[in-house]
Amino acid sequence: MNSELYLADLEAKPAALAALAESLETADPFEALPRDIERVLFLGMGSSRYAAGVAALRLRAAGIDAYAEYASAAATFPASRGTLVVPISATGGSRETLDAVARHAGTEAFMAALTNAPGSPIGEPADLVVPLLAGEERGGVACRTFQHTLALLLALEARLTGAGRESGVAALVRRAAEATADLLERRDEWLPTALRLLDGPHGVYAVAPAEHLSSAEQSALMLREGPRRPADACETGDWSHVDVYLTKTLDYRALFFPGSRYDEQAMDWVRERGSTVVAVGADLKGAAATIRYRHDDDADVALLTETLVAELVAATWWSAGS
Repeated sequence: MNSELYLADLEAKPAALAALAESLETADPFEALPRDIERVLFLGMGSSRYAAGVAALRLRAAGIDAYAEYASAAATFPASRGTLVVPISATGGSRETLDAVARHAGTEAFMAALTNAPGSPIGEPADLVVPLLAGEERGGVACRTFQHTLALLLALEARLTGAGRESGVAALVRRAAEATADLLERRDEWLPTALRLLDGPHGVYAVAPAEHLSSAEQSALMLREGPRRPADACETGDWSHVDVYLTKTLDYRALFFPGSRYDEQAMDWVRERGSTVVAVGADLKGAAATIRYRHDDDADVALLTETLVAELVAATWWSAGS
């Protein structure tokens, strides 16, 4: 792992997204899926599972039976005809995911593997391999692959729900590329403030609605993985039941992704106890600072873009050795 190369990986996001959008315009990566899918089972660890959790929630909201499991779980739904198993691994070599894949190999389930390494072991038993097309992450941290995983899972959603052709997802990915470029180009305007406000003695807490929980989870992971800072994630509504207690005893500092009907409920406690919140993508009463970017009023663009804030904070702290 290398902090300078990690920053370079982040700076390459717009170009990588543009290439992904072009690929989606050219062909449907999920065209080979069978038509009789009754259940979708996502398998993954870390960033892959974060993205899968949001994808499964979206599919359930569309009326499709979908679940995101830890690949390390000892038991899950039995593989059967009509089940689409989607193992996700950026490297294609995650031990837990490969073990889960082995349990489903040779069954009647259809397996579509998502990976940034199409020739890796995860693809060997799969009926379909979908490349993430994120390019090599030389910094050793899953950042572009996380973003591309989300984008391709949106393409899978479009395929399964019939909500729109992948060209619609391609247009979304292009807007996300523009949003990402905007945050990168204007980082001198917002990053110093974010660094100052989030730099506390008790770590950083990332808060997001269930529909964007992957953003909070990935943000916290980036702060742990690079600069090795304490960080955790919480769903906005659940925050008032599980994390609110920390605001009474800690110098509580949060990266907050608005969009939940329970934003104000959480912010009531934040204001009462003088905690520090940096809002991303929308104004939030009581926030110490708000970071806006191009197209942030589009919830799907935000889903694909907003983790870049924490990633750049992490890159800066990591490079400084703190």
